[in-house]
Amino acid sequence: MTLVDPVVTTDDWDTERILEADQRYVIRSWSQQGKPAQAAISHGEGSWFWDTDGRKYLDFQSQLVNLNLGHQHPKLVEAIVDQVRQMAYMGPGFAVRVRGELGERIAQLAPGDLDMSFFTTGGAEANENALRLAQHITGRPKVMARYRSYHGATAAALSLTGDPRHHHNGPGVPGVVRFHDPYVYRTPSGRPADECPVCLGAPHIEDVLQYEDPTTIAAIIIETVTGTNGILVPPDGYLQSVRDICDKYGIFLICDEVMAGYGRTGEWYAVNHWNVVPDIVTSAKGLNSGYVPLGAMTVGQRSRDWLVENKFWGGQTYAGHPLAAASALASLRIMEEENILDNVRRQGQRLDAGLRRIAESYEIIGDVRGKGLFYGVELVRDRTTKEMLVPFNATGAAAAPMQRIVADAWQRGLYISANNNVLRLTPPLIVTDDEIDFALVILDEVIGAADARRKDGR
Repeated sequence: MTLVDPVVTTDDWDTERILEADQRYVIRSWSQQGKPAQAAISHGEGSWFWDTDGRKYLDFQSQLVNLNLGHQHPKLVEAIVDQVRQMAYMGPGFAVRVRGELGERIAQLAPGDLDMSFFTTGGAEANENALRLAQHITGRPKVMARYRSYHGATAAALSLTGDPRHHHNGPGVPGVVRFHDPYVYRTPSGRPADECPVCLGAPHIEDVLQYEDPTTIAAIIIETVTGTNGILVPPDGYLQSVRDICDKYGIFLICDEVMAGYGRTGEWYAVNHWNVVPDIVTSAKGLNSGYVPLGAMTVGQRSRDWLVENKFWGGQTYAGHPLAAASALASLRIMEEENILDNVRRQGQRLDAGLRRIAESYEIIGDVRGKGLFYGVELVRDRTTKEMLVPFNATGAAAAPMQRIVADAWQRGLYISANNNVLRLTPPLIVTDDEIDFALVILDEVIGAADARRKDGR
């Protein structure tokens, strides 16, 4: 099913040289070095990208869940070019129209009283500053974060992160307290979600708070929908119960919407599904489709009141970079002009229905879950026991069954990824009916082949 387009080369940077240069001179994220990259990529357009040998792939990952408007959207590219011609850079201490206009637009879209933003170069920095601000305002040292969270790779953000990558962060920043995620398919208590203290939110958090002393907790930070670590959608009522606990003890609620925000779930912000207003929301990725590095910490009245009386101890050389701000403004305009949220809801239903049809055919699928175009498919060895297809944090041969599925999809022209035993399906928000169907055909093939290997004990 792989499509091949011709590639014209005009110099000696052929595929081999690109791969060699990357391997020799570039340190790649979260990887052992010295090995060649998966492929050398030449260009992208819409929901697709091409390698330098002309092979075409449907980007069902939106790269790192950030190319929400797909590759090379012409209006977005044009906005960046126009801004370069007018003002390529201006320090964050000056008032610049494009920064102020973006701040105003975010205030119009954000829930509740969230109306003031600090701009960063990514989600990790937004989360770092959100934590610091909450600690300054409350005068409290500690923060609660979940075990399956991912909040970024900078020092404090990685300390907040619960997935196994934080083990390689040394001692990390002090004062991080862990609690469990509302994992409906695998409730920590083993009880149904509507009886599980963790999935109800307040009973579990209240229990942890009593051990930790709630007067020492500055903030609770959560991904509204857990992203990297499984696409875990909280049950109805969960987020409101966390909001209530925070109000009870004067704790800041920080919602990390770096992945889930700006249309990924079918709403501008994922919290809108549950009508909850956090004290701080952090965003990046979909805010400007990742065309220029950008993140944002957006705060409400409680923070605003403090900020006008006290100094904000945070800053970056590239805070509110004009090119990033221009790309974000263009991205938000495009989303409205092209009715992107409507497309997310419609295509999300199409993806959901297709995945559930596949699940009816193969017992290797334990759970299908998601919102909008933010989906996870959990694979198991046994539906009754829910034994994971691969162990948690598996490496080497133990991880091979999931790696094989991802590799098989790649060979057929579909780019997906997996974390532990969950396939992550996050296509661009501009994805079409035909592209969803193309992906579903390949997913049926590769999951079916994996189910056959499972039955054979391979």
